[in-house]
Amino acid sequence: MVRQTDRMNRDDLESALDQDDSTSARAARAELQAGAAFQFFGSQTTSSRRLWDIWSHRHAVMLHTGVIRRPGLAEAVDRLRAAGTARIYLATITGSQRRFIVFLSEDLTRCAARV
Repeated sequence: MVRQTDRMNRDDLESALDQDDSTSARAARAELQAGAAFQFFGSQTTSSRRLWDIWSHRHAVMLHTGVIRRPGLAEAVDRLRAAGTARIYLATITGSQRRFIVFLSEDLTRCAARV
């Protein structure tokens, strides 16, 4: 379990992703296990509601303009909405196939959403 919010190691991030059985979380975890670079933004947190505002707008624009959506985006928007006002931390995983944005619970033990 992560104790400090300014650090998160690879094993902690894998463990958080392991709590999520979605296809996108499995793909992110596989990239991480294959050695993908990751970054944790421990000094920055925001409410799930604010992230939902941002990502739901992005999703709506993509649907309206016909832009190819990111896999897992619709589910992530739903999960951010369901999280209400919970505090969320962000991490990114840059793999060989794609870049993932991971939304982590305030206690850093689970993945609240990911795109």
